[in-house]
Amino acid sequence: MIDLNWYSTLIKPALTPPAWVFAPAWIFLYITIFTSLLLFTVTRSRQSKAIGYTYFVMQIIFNLLWTPAFFVLNDLKLSTIIIIVLDILVLLNILEFYKISKFSGIILIPYFLWILFASYLNIGILLLN
Repeated sequence: MIDLNWYSTLIKPALTPPAWVFAPAWIFLYITIFTSLLLFTVTRSRQSKAIGYTYFVMQIIFNLLWTPAFFVLNDLKLSTIIIIVLDILVLLNILEFYKISKFSGIILIPYFLWILFASYLNIGILLLN
């Protein structure tokens, strides 16, 4: 179960947004993530799309792993490792999607920036606690 009481007791880094920011941000990001996948999928290309799909699936898996690592296990080290791997996978995903469909790669950039910001928050919380 997600432990928001635990989260409220943590010392958080500067620039931590209020809790209400996260839901609308993720709604927007999930729309762009899956729009990007749709555009990548429908773009005709002679190049193989296998690597792009692989990075997409891997980054989604790591995205989904972060929440239980942080909020259920309350494991700041594990969640930091997961989010750093996620940063790398999202960047690789952008680069592979861009090769096939420039726009599908470009619209993943807000997601990448948000994940980098989340990394700052996660690492900050790890160091402060």
